[in-house]
Amino acid sequence: MRRSLLGLVVLWTLAAPALAATPAPCRVDGLSHQALCGQVQRPLDPSRATGPQIAVHYVVVPALARNKLSDPVVLLAGGPGQSAISLAGQVMPLFARLNNRRDIVFVDQRGTGRSAPLVCEDPRRQSVAEQSDPALQLAQLRVCRERLQALPHGDLRHYTTPIAMQDLDAVRRAIGATQVNLVGVSYGTRAGLDYLRQFPRHVRRLVLDGVAPPDMVLPASFASDAQAAFEALLAACEAEAACRRDHPGLRASWAAWLARLPQPVTVQHPLTGQSETFTLTRAMAMSAVRGALYTPVLVQALPVAMHEATLGRPQGLLTLGSSLTGRKGSGLAMGMHFSVVCSEDLPRLATAPEAAAQDFGDGRVLYEKACADWPRGELPAAFYQLGTSPAAALLLSGGLDPATPPRHGERVAQALGPKARHVVVPNAGHGVLGVGCAPELLTRFIDAADESAALALDTRCVQGVPRPAAFQPVGSLK
Repeated sequence: MRRSLLGLVVLWTLAAPALAATPAPCRVDGLSHQALCGQVQRPLDPSRATGPQIAVHYVVVPALARNKLSDPVVLLAGGPGQSAISLAGQVMPLFARLNNRRDIVFVDQRGTGRSAPLVCEDPRRQSVAEQSDPALQLAQLRVCRERLQALPHGDLRHYTTPIAMQDLDAVRRAIGATQVNLVGVSYGTRAGLDYLRQFPRHVRRLVLDGVAPPDMVLPASFASDAQAAFEALLAACEAEAACRRDHPGLRASWAAWLARLPQPVTVQHPLTGQSETFTLTRAMAMSAVRGALYTPVLVQALPVAMHEATLGRPQGLLTLGSSLTGRKGSGLAMGMHFSVVCSEDLPRLATAPEAAAQDFGDGRVLYEKACADWPRGELPAAFYQLGTSPAAALLLSGGLDPATPPRHGERVAQALGPKARHVVVPNAGHGVLGVGCAPELLTRFIDAADESAALALDTRCVQGVPRPAAFQPVGSLK
């Protein structure tokens, strides 16, 4: 059954080109120059070409030069559930030099942004207690799932990564590109690897930032990888004279405070500023820590925020923890998120080797409950296999990353073979492309005339980025 369904998908993809509307001039939030907006009509179910259709939207930022190159750069967003188009204004500075001679393309993957979105309630509008209550979140997710299933595009089985990458290839054909340069970030690296698997001839260069391969089993690795990043933070504070002086015994005092939870607290909502009183639990506190661990500049402030929390003032900690959901463009289409994870990760969760972490618990539980009734799509067995890459691939990992640490990138680079290079930036977090000279490395890797030159990239400038020192409030400076 699994093989026959895959056969139908492949046959339809080869036989029936996507219907594409001619891209039209448009304005996109965050972009100073006019772009081109287009869409391709795609079957919701690839095995039913005449069944319900969805529109997959994309934005092209045209190359500045008249004599442009024919291979555009395509961003694959993270999540899963992030809209690539909503990120265009933020990430275009990374592509500024590449845009001189190459188009930059942003595709809203099916289920996100403008492409048949599967959106639940925005968590930023919820109270702090609501955002951190697992039982309430599961109840709201069930309501959202039922609402999404009533939509014309609500068959949640058809939002898997392999189907979405067939959509991406339809966009490639619509814009007339023979080859593309893929830049995947976080979950976008899984998408990029699957596009490479299905359409290897159409990939010129592949950049994977924060590698999350298809066999990673996301819920299983959440806790253990976050625990490793947290231990590194505590060790760094103990090794840094100023941090050790300002927060003596932080490890012990933090553990003692966690043991006293749950406790009633009163804080201001990080975004609305409204005062809220609720019961703070251990899980809520560690969730806030995990949110801050994604970005080294926020990690700087964690020691003082943790210290303040142990003194009964958790405002700073909870504000730092809101960083993942508070930033513009950071919202996830949660319906798409669970459609991907429940189909691709949950079936392998029981055999995943990751163990529960000391402070972060077992990341599997929430997803097991959420996915119990979530429709699951069919996946080809080859989806989980990593083969040798025919294209030059640059893999980037942050040594402080709590979500996709270097161990995943190293394993994928070995599987991709001699045309893959893995670069670890020891003091970077989740996402390396915005660190130091990384944009220059991205440009040189894609611009290189041949693969040997691309893979010979000198990366010393980014590997020497120092770890930020712990933040010291003005009153504590000595």
